[in-house]
Amino acid sequence: MASITKTHGDVQPVFALDTADGKIAPATATAGTVVNVSGPALDFFSLTANTTVAGEQGVSEYVDTVLKAVQQKATIATYQVDATQISLAVYPAGAYTAASLLTAANVTYTGFQLDSSADTGLKLATS
Repeated sequence: MASITKTHGDVQPVFALDTADGKIAPATATAGTVVNVSGPALDFFSLTANTTVAGEQGVSEYVDTVLKAVQQKATIATYQVDATQISLAVYPAGAYTAASLLTAANVTYTGFQLDSSADTGLKLATS
């Protein structure tokens, strides 16, 4: 019978539910690396519009149109709209760069356009 020797000493074998590739060396710090224990690796982006889009979140309105355009190539795990900014978490990781996301999401819609995009990452702690 085949077996896998488990290596202990860090959290990777506990949380990396889809892989058993062994211990991460302490010198290979994972500080600043997002670990999503309940799903796939996510990429985090922000899109900034030329004017507030907060009132454009209904069906077939601007935000809906932008989200549908993004989902032509990636799945949106979460999003948040805050005035002129739309923040996204998408997978698979690597589906977009900030530049390619801006191009894909900059849909034609009267009075609205996306001026910029950034690969923002996710940071939960400040220590």
